[in-house]
Amino acid sequence: MNQHEHYMARCLELAKRAAGHVAPNPMVGAVLVHEHRILGEGFHQKYGGPHAEVNCIQAVSAENRELISKSMLYVSLEPCAHHGKTPPCADLILANGIPKVVIGCRDPFPLVNGKGIEKLVNGGVEVELGILETECVELNRRFFTFHRQHRPYIILKWAQSRDLKIANGDHSRVFISNELSNRLVHRWRSEESAILVGTNTAKFDNPLLSVRLWNGPQPIRLVVDLDLKLPSGLHLMDRRQRTIVFNTIQHEEDEMLSYYQVTTDTSLVHQILNALYHFKIQSVLVEGGAKLLQSFLDEGLWDEMRVITNESISIEHGLPAPDISSLSASGDYDMDSDHIAIYRNE
Repeated sequence: MNQHEHYMARCLELAKRAAGHVAPNPMVGAVLVHEHRILGEGFHQKYGGPHAEVNCIQAVSAENRELISKSMLYVSLEPCAHHGKTPPCADLILANGIPKVVIGCRDPFPLVNGKGIEKLVNGGVEVELGILETECVELNRRFFTFHRQHRPYIILKWAQSRDLKIANGDHSRVFISNELSNRLVHRWRSEESAILVGTNTAKFDNPLLSVRLWNGPQPIRLVVDLDLKLPSGLHLMDRRQRTIVFNTIQHEEDEMLSYYQVTTDTSLVHQILNALYHFKIQSVLVEGGAKLLQSFLDEGLWDEMRVITNESISIEHGLPAPDISSLSASGDYDMDSDHIAIYRNE
């Protein structure tokens, strides 16, 4: 690993600290270096807050501030060039006289895409682009998918028994994943913008779809209820978290409980994804049931799958899990009795 890659790797380490807290903005880290010595570090900590470059420059101590104009700035994503929630970071870099900026990857957001780099170059800054580019794009794969494909990043998740069943045949509650995996699932929830479930999952499991076993933000809850037959007393209807109900009967936008009307003459999955793009929801964890998960699989509209298999239990007359026997996992690991396999849709 050369010098540029070393400091860019540090940018990525910093950026990861904001997982789940900055969407729909990207995770970004920045490091200011003078003659192989780090003067300041920063990352974008929360949506609407100062960007990584601002926090990095502000972190420079008073006695080192005169060195800023003689230093090199590393940043994992192209500095912005437009006024959004905060002023343009490209202007901040120019104002501080930083002579060289090393960038991980370009920003796909239309108001930035190349414009930040152009502003820096026109201002006399030397720019080097593409350091650990693959890793930088991977870190913000949700952000890149949202802006390049105009849809949220989709993660399919389910737990299954060793005989590949996801529930009892009579819909009675069964706990498949173990305590360690449950905690991990709550971490996953905290890192995504929303969680989606189908009608039967909402009806028979009555899930909270909240983050309770991990410290992190609460996702938006999404549920499919085409005929609006779900009982009003379900946890999903308690207005404690923002919830959107996809149905064929009414359209009503409310701060905490909204109804989004869809039709039956076109793909439900496409309609849901178009709606979520409209709502600027950048990523979705689809937690069931089997029919809804299979719909995303059938249409090829998914980016990751996370499948938890409890090797210690079987459900003889249960509901079959989606069939993914033709797919190969990109990674896997064990958590006690549970085996977790990760799939990527390349």
